[in-house]
Amino acid sequence: MIYLTIGIIILAAFLGAPLFTVIIAAAMTGFYCSEIDLSVMAIELYRIADTPILLALPLFTFAGYILGESNTSARLVRLTRAFLGWMPGGLAVVAFVVCAFFTAFTGASGVTIVAIGALLYPALKQAGYQDDFSLGLVTTSGSLGLLLPPSLPLILYGIIAQQMSAGTEILIEDLFLAGILPALLMIAMLSGWSIWSNRKNPIPLTRFSLKNIKSAVRESIWEIPLPLFVFVGIYSGYFAVSEAAAATAMYVLIVEVFIYREIKFPGLLVIIRESMIMVGSILLILGVSLAFTNFLIDAEAPMKLFQLCQSFVTNKLVFLVLLNIFLLVLGAMLDIFSAIIIMVPLMLPVALEYGIHPIHLGIIFLANMQIGYFTPPVGMNLFIAGYRFNKPIMDIYRATIPFMLVLLLAILIITYWPGLSLFFIS
Repeated sequence: MIYLTIGIIILAAFLGAPLFTVIIAAAMTGFYCSEIDLSVMAIELYRIADTPILLALPLFTFAGYILGESNTSARLVRLTRAFLGWMPGGLAVVAFVVCAFFTAFTGASGVTIVAIGALLYPALKQAGYQDDFSLGLVTTSGSLGLLLPPSLPLILYGIIAQQMSAGTEILIEDLFLAGILPALLMIAMLSGWSIWSNRKNPIPLTRFSLKNIKSAVRESIWEIPLPLFVFVGIYSGYFAVSEAAAATAMYVLIVEVFIYREIKFPGLLVIIRESMIMVGSILLILGVSLAFTNFLIDAEAPMKLFQLCQSFVTNKLVFLVLLNIFLLVLGAMLDIFSAIIIMVPLMLPVALEYGIHPIHLGIIFLANMQIGYFTPPVGMNLFIAGYRFNKPIMDIYRATIPFMLVLLLAILIITYWPGLSLFFIS
């Protein structure tokens, strides 16, 4: 009977059943076979609902959706170009900085490619950059910023890691700090590559103009304070993370609806519905996954997985290489929220046994997921870019490869230099 049930669950997964139904069926089967009362499922859902930091997820998601539907992207491009456009390769650097900031607030859901890519791709071509370079830049930049606060994947990883009770205190604030230097490293390496690769194709520089800077600052004056809610509010001790999320959501709502008036009330209702549908799906998967995680812990699955890994891999450095390869493949096949919810409970105990800091693991995990978004053949951003710019998918593959190689080198540095991620962590 048990094998028939497992077979039905696997078949349902292959036939496209919703992920949460597959996970909850597997959890219920496991608990039933272990003769554990199924009420533990409800208890786990209540435990998640009682987590204070969980409130930050819907609030930051709502703020990100509003920014994505407004003209914030155009103002950010103009602001950043006014400050950085005069540099060699300035427009490419502008693209990386703007995309990273925008993705940090909106999440790596393809919104960055659609909203900012539409502005940057023609601008890059008009400035003299080759088509393949411009296409690869906007495609790979679509997920740049996953490591910057208030990235939703960072928050979600922190929530799951806290629930695992790994023995090391894991604060969302520490994860926010840990992602800053690795993210800056990625932006710097991509910017350096962009300047070097266009050395034989000199791009005319934008003239530095205080007038343009003043005009861009005046236009974006209401959006410039946004990072202050996260950095100054949280690290001054004035805001908790959930309070910073509430302040950010309220501020964005007032600015975009009542000051800029770019979002009308009917559109606001659509944004509320769409953002909460996404949050609801994440929370539902999160609740049932952590219930299933409890079953795996009771069955000592993480320890058995570690023993299996140790029988083949005794060296921490080799384990990290295999971990990166696995995460790259996972990121190309599974969306980032599902990957975090399903894999972190299994991987975190194993990584701890190899002596990897849980915060460092989180940065490694998300850095690989960032590249997974445009890893051939099925990275989501590849298809979004192909559709948005009306390009054959093979052209997208070819254009992204140089940028992917640069980011893979950055991941090796992030992986084998834990001090980069833990520099600000006391």
